[in-house]
Amino acid sequence: MKFSLALGAAMAAVLATSAVAADEFEPSADNMRAHMAFLADDLMQGRMSGTPGYDIAANYVAAQFALLGVKPAGENGTYLQTVPMVSYRPAEQGAISFLGKGRPAALKFGVDYRPGADPQGRKVEITAPMVFAGYGMVAPEKGRDDYAGLDVKGKIVVLLTGAPKGLQSEERAYYAGRQKRIEAARRGAVGVLTLMTPTAEKTRPFAKGNAHWRDTSMTWSQKDGTPSYVGAPARSLGVISQAGTAKLFAYDPARLAEVMAAAETPQGVTPRFELPLQAKVSLTNEIREVTSHNVVGVIEGSDPALKGEYIVLSAHLDHIGTSEPVNGDGINNGALDNAGGIATLLEVARGFRDSGDPPKRSILIVAVTAEEQGLIGSEYFAQNPTVPKSALVADVNLDMPILLYDFTDVVAFGAERSTIGPAVRRAAESMGVKLSPDPLPDEGLFTRSDHYRFVEAGVPSVFLMTGFANGGEAKFTEFLSQRYHMPSDDLDQGIDFAAGAKFAKINYRIARELADGKDRPRWNEGDFFGGKFAK
Repeated sequence: MKFSLALGAAMAAVLATSAVAADEFEPSADNMRAHMAFLADDLMQGRMSGTPGYDIAANYVAAQFALLGVKPAGENGTYLQTVPMVSYRPAEQGAISFLGKGRPAALKFGVDYRPGADPQGRKVEITAPMVFAGYGMVAPEKGRDDYAGLDVKGKIVVLLTGAPKGLQSEERAYYAGRQKRIEAARRGAVGVLTLMTPTAEKTRPFAKGNAHWRDTSMTWSQKDGTPSYVGAPARSLGVISQAGTAKLFAYDPARLAEVMAAAETPQGVTPRFELPLQAKVSLTNEIREVTSHNVVGVIEGSDPALKGEYIVLSAHLDHIGTSEPVNGDGINNGALDNAGGIATLLEVARGFRDSGDPPKRSILIVAVTAEEQGLIGSEYFAQNPTVPKSALVADVNLDMPILLYDFTDVVAFGAERSTIGPAVRRAAESMGVKLSPDPLPDEGLFTRSDHYRFVEAGVPSVFLMTGFANGGEAKFTEFLSQRYHMPSDDLDQGIDFAAGAKFAKINYRIARELADGKDRPRWNEGDFFGGKFAK
């Protein structure tokens, strides 16, 4: 489809609507098709943050906001919030060696290690003692501190990938993520090396990850120009394979067997100790400044007592850009990931316009940048919102709804953690759709999309996607293996736009209930994430 045709279709579909009552709003399959056709057009070149293609997509969303009567809520009276960012990735393979206990052991790139990267400086040269701290888990509420008795100041911390199997899946994802580097940095470590466990090797083989060793990551820049890097100054030095780990423990293979056996138990409590070795690490980072934008609009609330509270509806606008051609096509269009989510936001906005019944609370509609590079646009907005931070009361996030079948259930990751969950259930059941539990608990999806940056800011949040019933599991699995982050995620994959309209209607009803409800959404009593982040 040509650019001009996609734009014309999108504009015509949105304009060809008439006012309806709030409870009679019917999202349009044609509108879903038109928005997705434009955003997934080849002209956008995959919507990589910081590229002209992304900027075109951002301006399209801003124009749609204007057509829908959504008011500007960005900066300086516009729909755009500037997100200053730093892009970084390994510039070369680097070098890692273990020193001591006989001759040096130089590791082999792609076999024994992959280099880490961070935005704190172009050159990393570290030679330091190593301390093994198990999973690096610090959980006072569970009486656990993997650093107890260890002195890691000025040293390299060696940690296992992941977190203990016995933890609740979303809590496990929390401890398996950047919290590891945060705890290492708090104790004065200068760097972190990560060892592959047997479980990690089965679920995400080291060799498979080699194809992505130079993938670009991003972070946002603070007011003083320094990159925001959680866990600084501990450097992310690299991932060590099982083969490399064997070289690390060549002085005592029995100790390695003991460590890995303990790591596979539900509690994952391993021995922790100083290693009789030093690591010599030499890395080079490729760093450049990037500017992109979140697109932010507001549907103003009508209740004088509630309009100062904001329900956030979010979805990421970016995708991964271009790559090596597959069957002559190198543009990763990102139709389902996440043009479908953005189209849903636009249809929800139309629902509020056409209802003629403004919500009681205000609704912020936020299309964020750089999700694919680490949830950066959402983190920037959550930490630097264009409305008072305390006024953000909930976030409902949409990311990659699989609109390939007539779904009969939805999944709201995090629904059981706050009072948003019952609202999602009521909205779904009002349309004969079931709310299902997380079908992939080991994937930790609650921590892997933009809503989680709002969670970290203390805001109750959920991430909504289509469920696994009525053939959904097969469609989801096929999409992941055949189209996810590939050029084939385009409009030629049998998208069910009627299912897209159905998904938009559920989201409209969720937003309507949260905005009109008497009580502000809140974390459930004793919730893990509410306890960690809510003020």
